[in-house]
Amino acid sequence: MPAKILIADDEPNILLSLEYLMKREGYEVVLARDGQEALDAIRADPPALVLLDVMMPRRTGFEVCQEVRADESLRGVRILMLTAKGRDTDIAKGLALGADAYMTKPFSTKELVGKVREMLEAQGS
Repeated sequence: MPAKILIADDEPNILLSLEYLMKREGYEVVLARDGQEALDAIRADPPALVLLDVMMPRRTGFEVCQEVRADESLRGVRILMLTAKGRDTDIAKGLALGADAYMTKPFSTKELVGKVREMLEAQGS
């Protein structure tokens, strides 16, 4: 059974390209267009991994990450933050809130696919 990945981003072009990329790699993909939608989807049916944008409407990626980490039942969900906010303070904040990894936009698709695979293998998916 393929690992499920939730992609949360408010930018339609990024959602489409990441969905295509992850499906091509054989993953099951779920999409969320804002932070609240992402949180609802994670709680309803926890994915193995979340590709989480930081700057989204309704709830930021930071808020989503913090809420997921505060929920014991979601402990196994891996979080990879994808964002244009690449300052050291932003990266430190994301990791401090519980993100497992942090990649800044623009990123190479090859690098992203490698990171996703590495994170899922480490998790045993």
